[in-house]
Amino acid sequence: MYALVDCNNFYASAERAFNPLLNGKPVVVLSNNDGCAIARSNEAKDLGIPMGAPAFEYANLFKEKDVQIFSTNFALYGDMSNRIMKILSEYTPEVEVYSIDEIFLRLKGFENYDLNDYGLQMKSKVAQYTRIPVSIGYAPTKALAKVANRIAKKFPNEFKGVYIIDTEQKRIKALKWLKIEDVWGIGRQYANKLKNIGINNAYQFTQQSDYFVQKEMSIVGLRLKRELEGKEYLELEQKKRKKGIATTRSFDKNFFEFDELQERVTTFATRCAEKLRKEKSYCSLITVFIHTNFFREDLPQYSKSIKLKLPQPSNSNITLSQYAKRALSIIYRSGYAYKKAGVIVEGISPEPFRQYSLFESLNENEKHKNLMKAIDFLNKSLPNPVVKLGSQDFGRREKMKQEKLSPRFTTNWSELLEIE
Repeated sequence: MYALVDCNNFYASAERAFNPLLNGKPVVVLSNNDGCAIARSNEAKDLGIPMGAPAFEYANLFKEKDVQIFSTNFALYGDMSNRIMKILSEYTPEVEVYSIDEIFLRLKGFENYDLNDYGLQMKSKVAQYTRIPVSIGYAPTKALAKVANRIAKKFPNEFKGVYIIDTEQKRIKALKWLKIEDVWGIGRQYANKLKNIGINNAYQFTQQSDYFVQKEMSIVGLRLKRELEGKEYLELEQKKRKKGIATTRSFDKNFFEFDELQERVTTFATRCAEKLRKEKSYCSLITVFIHTNFFREDLPQYSKSIKLKLPQPSNSNITLSQYAKRALSIIYRSGYAYKKAGVIVEGISPEPFRQYSLFESLNENEKHKNLMKAIDFLNKSLPNPVVKLGSQDFGRREKMKQEKLSPRFTTNWSELLEIE
């Protein structure tokens, strides 16, 4: 059996975990630069606020209905997610963290367990340690576990947040209930295409021939169909080494000067280097891009990117920032209002297979390795990075519009919750 554990309205629930006064009130969490709604509590959904709702268009409704608005708190949500995943990993050795708020558990050898009681134990422990509500769906396959989880979340009073598809009758009933557009892995385009030929729910989808499904949706669709039929085709995925790592951000204001952009690009490059070291990898290619705000038709527009090859693979803050700044100097043009920039590293190879240059003079200083190790140790031991390159801003790393940002209750000593 597989279990899918999904946090209910995760971002909104994380805000409520440290502010019980939010319980029962509509809560909306906004995207980068407070642009649009990316998370909504059930109360906010009941008000008709859709996912992706532009904040400026719904400003009057937010005020009229006393909707509690929050900027995305990356530090808080990431730390709460890590805590939840660690708790749930104690219940079985085979897990796959699917997203920031979802995890698959493979329960092999649990035939004699009362899975409903086991699920209630998980819910209780997560709630006790994090105050985050979760829903749990059990089924013989991952796709059916997704269906079961949806039922558990949709009918909390009937099933107390835990639902098990363990019979053929339950499987068929669940698939007839599930709309085709809500099936895991079927996007809007495929859903519209299937509805146009009379396939409106998941059960009708499974009644189609293998030939038809593979023809219309490739082998991926065929695997999904068989998973919904109760045949295991999608096993837990092992963590794979990334082919590319990117750090990109929209700015809280327009940047005109080269020095402003250079600081941002330097920070993005060092962030990529940190991610590489975390994976014990190196990169051999670096791409830098910049562009203006395409929504400002009253301003001149410019967009450019460039890819540079490093003399040898690196994961050093110093090396990557040097090449990122060199790339920026090539593509930068004065007279434009820049709104976004990014750094992407590719050509990633694991540490044991790092290829050195034949020309020793081009090789990276070996002292970088020990220096980066010391920097990582110091920065990880404190809430915020304290050791940076001289060309970086020693203020906040993420320069975004976050007017409704809640405290980083779990990752910053100065923002810990105070009890009087």
